[in-house]
Amino acid sequence: MPEPAPRLARTLIDVRPLRVSPVFRRLLIGRTVSVLGGFMTMVTVMYQVWDLTHSAVWSGAVGLAQAVPMVGVGLFAGAWVDRGDRRRIFLVATVGQAVCALLLAVQGFTGGVPVAGILALVAAGSCFGAVGGPAAGVFVPRLLPKEQVAAGLALNHASAQVMMLLGPALGGLFLGWFGIGVCYLLDALSFGLAFYGAFGLPALPPEGEPSRAGLHGVLDGLRFLAGHRVVRGALITDLAATVLAMPVSLFPLVNAERFDGSPRTLGLFLSAVAVGGVTATALSGSVTRLGRPGLVMLVGAGTWGAALTLFGLTTDPWTGLGLLVVAGAADALSVISRSTIVQTRTPDALLGRVTAAEQIVGQAGPHLGNLRGGLVAGWSSGATALITGGLLCVLAVTYVGTTTPELRGGKASPEDG
Repeated sequence: MPEPAPRLARTLIDVRPLRVSPVFRRLLIGRTVSVLGGFMTMVTVMYQVWDLTHSAVWSGAVGLAQAVPMVGVGLFAGAWVDRGDRRRIFLVATVGQAVCALLLAVQGFTGGVPVAGILALVAAGSCFGAVGGPAAGVFVPRLLPKEQVAAGLALNHASAQVMMLLGPALGGLFLGWFGIGVCYLLDALSFGLAFYGAFGLPALPPEGEPSRAGLHGVLDGLRFLAGHRVVRGALITDLAATVLAMPVSLFPLVNAERFDGSPRTLGLFLSAVAVGGVTATALSGSVTRLGRPGLVMLVGAGTWGAALTLFGLTTDPWTGLGLLVVAGAADALSVISRSTIVQTRTPDALLGRVTAAEQIVGQAGPHLGNLRGGLVAGWSSGATALITGGLLCVLAVTYVGTTTPELRGGKASPEDG
């Protein structure tokens, strides 16, 4: 009998998918480079729009140009994905995103394009992303054994978090060195690796009855979400964590109320959340091997809310940063577990639509949460908004866990409602 893996090896992120699936390995490399390019473009767009307008309204419109198409196109894109070859659809969407990035590069080199035109290109790229995301949602469960799906999703999440740390910094450096056009061009080229990563995939038509066309297919997906207690509970838990307790919009106010408004402290707030997320993902091996993603998600989301509540109460900056590290770690494990639930408990024929819904929740939830935090803080204070939001998150997660025993047990199958 082989010796058990050393404790440390089982604690570190599970890299078995990289060894057993060369196709997954290529996909991960392409996805990582593409995500890096996306974060560079995000910084570049924000810089260019501000440079042209010096308007906070126009800067805020960048986020709308990214989020609104994702929400508006997402569910219909999911129905389309569940009718055809997911590989081909992903490749078409990737080409579309590359063309949008290339057009941004052209206007970056030539100039003269109005801000509305820049935002239109951003929105077009987001539309293609809304199609490519649900298509890519079926790749991991179709390529990896079921017991390695969580590990594959953790690797995807880890690469995205590292790129989230590196991308904005590299974008700022490249803007200073090479200018706007080169940054957009690098993003366009990054989609080439994403295309290469997916090109070697086999055809991936839906397993089971294909989606009905148009609104009928969308409604079928929504009926599944409403009726499947485990998947529904996973998405509600994510909404509770983001809509009720998203802290980012409150950081400047809490920093001014509690920590004398130091810009160094404010910068560390976001870094602390990211450090917690990266660390937890790097040490996620024992969690992804546990095989109980529902329980991990509930504990993670509850810990996120509790840590943010305590952050709202503390007046010591180092204690506050420590709590934000804990919150970031808990959120990372919750996100990985939620994605594992969605991709292992959803029948393949519905996975495009359910992944689209998960993508919409991930896009809309944080925006709504930041809006909620700002409104509550305007009526009271930043600390009050944090504390009430964190407590509401804990209560909501407790309710989901209490009323959905299948999540706590983690043993539900795709057929379990």
